[in-house]
Amino acid sequence: MCGLAGELRFDGRQADPATLSRMSGCQVHRGPDGDGLWTRGPIGLAHRRLSIIDLSPAGAQPMVDAELGLTIAYNGMIYNYVELRDELRRKGHHFFSTSDTEVILKAYAEWGTRFASHLLGMFAIAIWEHRSGRLILVRDRLGIKPLYYDATPERIRFASTLPALLAGGGTDTSIDVDALAEYLTFHSVVPAPRTILNGVKKLPPATIRVVEPTGEHSDTLYWEAAFARDEAEAGWSDQDWQDALIDSLRTAVKRRMVSDVPVGVLLSGGIDSSLVVALLAEAGQTDLATFSIGFESAGGESGDEFEYSSIVAKEFGTDHHRIPIPGDQLLPGIDGAIAAMSEPMVSHDCVAFYLLSQEVSKSIKVVQSGQGADEVLGGYDWYPPLNGVPRARAAEAYASVFFDRRWRDMPRILRPEWLAETDVPSLFVDEHFARPGAETSVDAALRIDTSIMLTDDPVKRVDNMTMAWGLEARVPFLDHELVELAGRIPPQLKLQDGGKGVLKRAARGIVPDAVIDRTKGYFPVPAIRQLEGPYLQKVRDALLDPAARERGFFHPATVESMLANPNDARTTLGSNALWQLATLEMWLQAQGVTS
Repeated sequence: MCGLAGELRFDGRQADPATLSRMSGCQVHRGPDGDGLWTRGPIGLAHRRLSIIDLSPAGAQPMVDAELGLTIAYNGMIYNYVELRDELRRKGHHFFSTSDTEVILKAYAEWGTRFASHLLGMFAIAIWEHRSGRLILVRDRLGIKPLYYDATPERIRFASTLPALLAGGGTDTSIDVDALAEYLTFHSVVPAPRTILNGVKKLPPATIRVVEPTGEHSDTLYWEAAFARDEAEAGWSDQDWQDALIDSLRTAVKRRMVSDVPVGVLLSGGIDSSLVVALLAEAGQTDLATFSIGFESAGGESGDEFEYSSIVAKEFGTDHHRIPIPGDQLLPGIDGAIAAMSEPMVSHDCVAFYLLSQEVSKSIKVVQSGQGADEVLGGYDWYPPLNGVPRARAAEAYASVFFDRRWRDMPRILRPEWLAETDVPSLFVDEHFARPGAETSVDAALRIDTSIMLTDDPVKRVDNMTMAWGLEARVPFLDHELVELAGRIPPQLKLQDGGKGVLKRAARGIVPDAVIDRTKGYFPVPAIRQLEGPYLQKVRDALLDPAARERGFFHPATVESMLANPNDARTTLGSNALWQLATLEMWLQAQGVTS
């Protein structure tokens, strides 16, 4: 885990070290253990290091392999790097470090742009070929690691965070009205390559981009999950699927223990993180550190799930840390979480992850998390209504249960000058659902959530908030082989038992029944769901700030009405609609965006 930044010039100028230093300086939180800067003519790469593998200077980046004529800056973790190193040695490659970074370089030298298919892990990679002048940008299959870019005819800049690009200067910060429509419709998700800013894009997951010295580029999609049945598994019983799922999760959890520093677990008390703990204990892991967070209750909503996390910690003998957050820490935590966002994110879980990561990072550098299980295994309550819906009507059925608001309602919130010309969110969903594969309506919903929503909501949330404190989060439920298997599981097995049925049944006898049978929980932050007092004042200040008034996104009368009744307006999924508007403004103001 780290932060990378870079620039490639197409106009004959040299890459500017000062620009790269500013970009890298914005990412010191992602890599507090070291930094590096390398330039050669039109190219420059910068890196902030979080030392997890090969803690010696030999593992530092940017890493140059003079013999191969390659330089790399990379963020992430390759879980099979030891096996790959052995394979590459047999093919004649020599190594000067024990890092996974060098393994990537050798893999690229051996397999060219096909190298990404050999990597098991999470990664955002920039490789520059000395002789050809080509730049290779790669993002992992599920988009766990971010990669933003700002491309003009003169140059391309890229970084692990959007604010790093802003620090480089010269970025077009005007608002993309199509992205604004997606933010307000698609549960704050803006699908790649868009961001809320016209001048910043993000490389889509599972994409390899080859950038020529002239600025021309080509993209290759190297992986996608089908979410369709496999004839070889047609005769499988329910038990067969349960066994296959648990075996795949065992492998995924074991892979994510690869580290030269201790690895802990973020234990929410739900079935997903509890299973991770259980499988680690089953594998003989001892002295495992686990961490849970809780908040003060508000509006009649409980703010912690300590009851369940404590059951799991006791069952498996973990070194458990219960972290209660007092009310006086939550308010500044909101400011910190907003500043840590690479893009505006509406989920109040961001604040929980931010404050949890702050405490966890004081004692450990790497954690596993249960993130992703709901998206790949049907754990959310918008999936059952799609069961049995004809495939031809799947897109509309999905939009009706997931979209925060429909296109017809947008003029009630946005002023006319900020309205997109067409219903971009619906067109996007229609196009995605129309792709081949995904046999049923539930399959199609799981596919779009796994490939789009997951990447730009839960996964981005975990990356941004943990890396704000130099904490690496690993997500075994997003092991791409597990995701492929989950996509082949018949939807009815996922929808059983209130969602994630196949996982719940597979977990019997592995985790306590009390955890399996409990009502589904979330990272609860009641003070944000039920806005009042200083939290409501923070929202009011953001929406009535002179910058917000000058920008003029929202009808003033609508804002005043919502402020007067702050907890009445809810999205389709029950989120606080006022918080959604305020988060966008708070983020833009924190980034100094005035256009």
